[in-house]
Amino acid sequence: MFDPSDTQVLVVDDSALDRALLKLHLTNDGYHPDFASNGTDALAMLEKNPERFDVVLLDRRMPDVDGLTVLARMKEHPRLRMIPVILQTAATEPKDVIEGIRTGAWYYLTKPYDSQMLLSVVRAAANDYAEFKELRTRLRQGLKTLRLMNNATFSFRTVTEGRDLATILANACPDPDAAVVGLTELLLNAVEHGNLGITYEEKSAMQDKDEWQREVDRRLALPENGGKRVEIRFDREPNAIRFTIRDAGHGFDWTPFLDIDPSRAFDTHGRGIAMARRLSFSSLDYVGSGNEVVATVRAAT
Repeated sequence: MFDPSDTQVLVVDDSALDRALLKLHLTNDGYHPDFASNGTDALAMLEKNPERFDVVLLDRRMPDVDGLTVLARMKEHPRLRMIPVILQTAATEPKDVIEGIRTGAWYYLTKPYDSQMLLSVVRAAANDYAEFKELRTRLRQGLKTLRLMNNATFSFRTVTEGRDLATILANACPDPDAAVVGLTELLLNAVEHGNLGITYEEKSAMQDKDEWQREVDRRLALPENGGKRVEIRFDREPNAIRFTIRDAGHGFDWTPFLDIDPSRAFDTHGRGIAMARRLSFSSLDYVGSGNEVVATVRAAT
C-alpha cells in the first residue's frame, strides 16, 4: 500500500491558478507535488530522473507541447512507460477520451476539479504504481531459470498466492516488468471476480469504503468457496509463451473490459484487463463463458 508522504506527483499545467489549487489539495492530503508549467519542462524533468515520480497529473491542452504528446513520449520511454498518467481535461466527449486512452491515459480527471474525485483518482493511480514497484522488486528476486521451463500447470486459491505466482511466471517472459502487470491482473481477477463472485459494482463500493481486502478474506473463508481454485497452464512454443487461466466461477461478459469504455474512464478501477491487453500481452482471448482466458506473449527474437 502506498504512503502519500512517499509519493512524488508531477503536476503539468500551464494555468497558474490550477497549479495553485492542485498544490493545495495534494499537500493537504500528504503528497509531495512538483510542478511544470509546460510540456517541454515536464519531459525534461521526467527524462532527467525517470525514477523520481510516482504519478503524473497532466493537462491535456497546453500551448507548446500538449498533454497527449508528453504522454506518447512517456509511453515510448522504457523507464517512464509504466508511470501512471492522469489526464486532466475539460474535453469529455467520447472521441476525446478514446484518443487519450489510445495514447496511454488510463486515468482521467475532469475540469473544473472536484476535490474528492481528484484525491480518489490520484490515490488509485499512486496505489497501482506502488503495487507495480513492489512486483518489480520481487521480480528481481525471481527465478531466471524459469526461462528453461517449457510446460507446467499451477493452481492457487488466494490473492497473495496469485501475486506470488505472477511474479514467478513473469520471469519466464522476455519483458518481465510488462508481463507481471498483466499476469497479476488476470490472476487476481480469477480469484475475486471468478471464484468469489465479486461484481464490478460491488468492488466500486468496497474501494470507496476501503473494505475490499476484508470482503475478499470473508468470502475466501465461506464453506462454498473452500474448494475453489484457479488453474494456470504455462506453455512455451517456438515463437510465443502462452498462459491459460481458468477459474471456478460462472464467467462474465468480458467484451466491455477489453478496452476502456469512455463511460468508465473516470472510475477508479476497471481498467486492468485493457491495460494487460495493451501493455503485457500480444493477444488476450477469453474462451466460452469467460471463466477461461488465454494470454500470449511473443517470444524474443
